[in-house]
Amino acid sequence: MTKTWPRALLLGIASSVFFSVTYVVNSAMAQSGGDWLWSASLRYLFMLPILLVLTAKSGWAPVWQEIRRAPGKWLLWSLIGFGAFYAPMTFASAYGPGWMVAGTFQFTSFAGALETPLFRDENGARRRIPVRLFPAFAIIIFGVFLLQLEQMRLEADLARALLFSVPVLISAFAYPLGNRKTMELCENRLNTMQRVLAMTVCSLPLWLLMAAIGTLRSGFPPPAQLARGLAVAVFSGVTATVVFFKATALVRTQPQRLALVESTQCGEVIFSLIGGILLLGDAWPGSFGWLGLVLIVGGMIINSWLASHSR
Repeated sequence: MTKTWPRALLLGIASSVFFSVTYVVNSAMAQSGGDWLWSASLRYLFMLPILLVLTAKSGWAPVWQEIRRAPGKWLLWSLIGFGAFYAPMTFASAYGPGWMVAGTFQFTSFAGALETPLFRDENGARRRIPVRLFPAFAIIIFGVFLLQLEQMRLEADLARALLFSVPVLISAFAYPLGNRKTMELCENRLNTMQRVLAMTVCSLPLWLLMAAIGTLRSGFPPPAQLARGLAVAVFSGVTATVVFFKATALVRTQPQRLALVESTQCGEVIFSLIGGILLLGDAWPGSFGWLGLVLIVGGMIINSWLASHSR
């Protein structure tokens, strides 16, 4: 148990590096006028064949068996964990820079903690919200709030600010919920790669529908958008997702440490900020933005300390 904890933490941080590709590339696609419906669906449409190849050795049969065991639940939690997570986030990319999307998404650490009672421990009892971590969550939440003030300052339009904030907050709740529920569904019968494949297959109806609507609305995506969609699929969709799911699986029975591993995604903010400025020419954050980013990263550090000292 003690050996898996540092490994889970390092895997969580590593996944944040790969996840940051999503924010930078989605911003690039939004700036170039790419339809967000295609930007969202391309990630998972490209992920499917990649995952089929990567799971060929471990076997596809267990995946289909698990889906057939509870098809309704797999469809529901996959649509939440992947669909309700990624579609709103991609939509929000048209209304704010990548680093701001990444920063706002860090609300997921608090959202994941609030969702703890939805799960049961090995004895069947409801898990408790890790109240000990709330001071760190409060700092992170205030940092996220300051980012929203920064967004309203940039847009000077409340409606556009809400079109940015609300979808990202929906994503923040959906991702940990879908991730944990599918872990609960398959227990240890699927490895991490197989579980991601199962979620991708079960969320496929949504991506096909979005792609169809995108085609009717704006036509087939140009080559540049296809290439960027492939990059997101490889780096964020497959690599980052598998690494992050592996990290959370290592500590799935330890709520405090699970919350901490999920909070390592704060690293996405730093990497997205650097990538956006260097690659896309994004403006540097203003005073609210800088203070918000500092509080979010600081909250992550405090969260780490509190979790490591929890019983």
